[in-house]
Amino acid sequence: MFNQADFNNFIIKNKIISLSENPFTLKSGQKSHLYINWRHITNDVALLEKCAHYIIEFCEIHNLKPDCFYGVPEGATKIGILTQYLWAKKQGSSPGSHRLSMGRVKPKEHGNPSDRFFVGEPEGNIILIEDVTTTGQSMLKTLDQLQALDKKVIACLALTNRESKQLKKTVSNEVTDRNTKYVYLSKAKELLITLNLKENSPLIQQELDNL
Repeated sequence: MFNQADFNNFIIKNKIISLSENPFTLKSGQKSHLYINWRHITNDVALLEKCAHYIIEFCEIHNLKPDCFYGVPEGATKIGILTQYLWAKKQGSSPGSHRLSMGRVKPKEHGNPSDRFFVGEPEGNIILIEDVTTTGQSMLKTLDQLQALDKKVIACLALTNRESKQLKKTVSNEVTDRNTKYVYLSKAKELLITLNLKENSPLIQQELDNL
């Protein structure tokens, strides 16, 4: 069973969330001292597998039943592939039962049309995975692409939701407008509250006020 406190501690223990004295600019254009980076996890086989199990457990308790987990290219490609592999094995995969899909950052110009956007085209009910969403632009772009190809995305899933008060429209609203569900395994504000109990930093409080 998915345990929220355990997952949050997994994030903090592995230093996925950190704060910098000097602010940096997010892809959204916002300035922030808060840094959330899943790259260390996705570069480590054991930690990546543990993360994939968290995703599967989360989906099970929320009654999300995909045929295919698919990672946003290229930031969530590895977590999408491994989660799909473990999910298929758990479902008792057999030849032809599950697709292993990977998206292309740039469309392929030649060859079979079905290979233009994918290395292994996703099929059936799809859960789209992203590591971190602020405005969710990468996730939304991929969702739009999948829906334009008549793919059925039953949920957009983020490992961490770091929405701020500065946003005019939330990722959840953007995804809902596309007739899909947005879910997340962790929220930046809750992670910072947990981290503040350990460190009691004025910088953490400053970031909390923005979330």
